[in-house]
Amino acid sequence: MELEQIIQNAADRLQEAGAAGASIGLILGSGLGAYAETLDNKRYVDYASIEGFPVSAVVGHKSRFVVGEKFGKTVVVMQGRFHYYEGYPQQMLSLGVRVMKRIGVENLLITNAAGGVNYPAGTLMLISDHINLSGSNPLIGRNLDSFGPRFPDLSNVYDKALRAKAKALAAADGISLAEGVYLMMAGPCYETPAEIRMARALGADAVGMSTVPEAITAAHCGIKVVGISLITNAAAGVLDQPLSHAEVTETANRAAAEFARLVDRFVSDLF
Repeated sequence: MELEQIIQNAADRLQEAGAAGASIGLILGSGLGAYAETLDNKRYVDYASIEGFPVSAVVGHKSRFVVGEKFGKTVVVMQGRFHYYEGYPQQMLSLGVRVMKRIGVENLLITNAAGGVNYPAGTLMLISDHINLSGSNPLIGRNLDSFGPRFPDLSNVYDKALRAKAKALAAADGISLAEGVYLMMAGPCYETPAEIRMARALGADAVGMSTVPEAITAAHCGIKVVGISLITNAAAGVLDQPLSHAEVTETANRAAAEFARLVDRFVSDLF
């Protein structure tokens, strides 16, 4: 099935669920999906119910859209994402963002759980920029001209003005918010200590297996992006201990209240 048809199928389903007029989109990463349950008047659209749409099988990802209201605004949430390591080409990873664009979303908050290169577990990090070491790009292949240009500019993927406002809002609420560069690798294995030394030398502050394809796609189609990484574990070699997905979800659960408070502030006053 053509990508445009899958996008339209999903957009039609979301509009049936009352998403028309939504200007804010959220993508919730590992262990962070519970925020979607705080929306009022929730309507659910399972990815599996949309013809041609991919489905996530990763623990901690509900694999559905949630449409609801928050602070008087209609919000569309991806409660779980799909990943390159699940075998999907990066064009498919971008579908949710294109669907949001099709229904009118103008501002997107992308979140993830990440390994800390320069920040300890529990840190909330505002993404200032990214490094793509995944080995691919969501814009490879035929350009979807109705969404954006063949060669998009990526000099302001994580909108500078929104980042400045986000830092001010967090400070006003007493929320500690670091800032740094996110580096994506393909996964699914965690990085080696040598790869983390490389990441640090390249200027990365956090590493993960998502976010970059979605952010590139948003930049391509003119959606303003704010990115938040929850540092859920020290990256390989930073501490003398093995890494596990259980640690990721445990840390995310502990940080859920502070994360929700920050997202509330953003939905209420940033967008």
